Amino acid sequence: MTGKILIVDDEINIRELIKFTLEKSGYKIIEAGDGQAAVTMAKTEKPELIVLDLMLPGMDGLEVCRIVKNSRETAAVPIIMLTAKSEEIDKVIGLELGADDYITKPFSPRELLARIKAVLRRSNKESAVGGELVLGKLRLNFSRYEAYLGAVKLELTPKEYEMLKLFATNTGKVFTREQLLEKVWGYEYFGDTRTVDVHVRHLRVKLGQENEVAEAIETVRGVGYRFKDLSEN
Repeated sequence: MTGKILIVDDEINIRELIKFTLEKSGYKIIEAGDGQAAVTMAKTEKPELIVLDLMLPGMDGLEVCRIVKNSRETAAVPIIMLTAKSEEIDKVIGLELGADDYITKPFSPRELLARIKAVLRRSNKESAVGGELVLGKLRLNFSRYEAYLGAVKLELTPKEYEMLKLFATNTGKVFTREQLLEKVWGYEYFGDTRTVDVHVRHLRVKLGQENEVAEAIETVRGVGYRFKDLSEN
């Protein structure tokens, strides 16, 4: 395992803890102690993943996340945010800006390693399904990793695409939030399903130009979500 990971935290002891844990698993570690350095290193060092603390001097982690995800050079780089328990709103904002996952301080190094492996596995995995799937006005091209509403290409994040693909290839099946975490994010349930709801909300917005497609993602109260078969319309 030779993946390069950028650790961004102004606390040296936190960086050292993460570095020690990840280097034992074979990762190459680069470090930044502030937001501006993180943005620069993301572009010049081309890491495979960024572990990003939100509370940084000067440019905070949310701004770093926004810049990284809005830059063509770095948009595909996965980000795992480090947050404090009191930063509930920041977690949601970070996910809305495109972060792939978050973990709350204090954290278990073992859990962080599991999250990193899962995010990298999803990021690097190529679709094994060939061809296209057409459901009403929705079209998925599996080989190109693209989704369309009619002739309009949807600008989806990797997680949004994977979630839509899972729904579209399993119409009518109800998925719990825990199952979606496992199938889309690639790790077992750790206790917080907020990221699933955020991604579903974003997906509905992006599908909103065709109401019947957006409304096909149905909430099953007390359970999770399912995707209605559009061919029945």
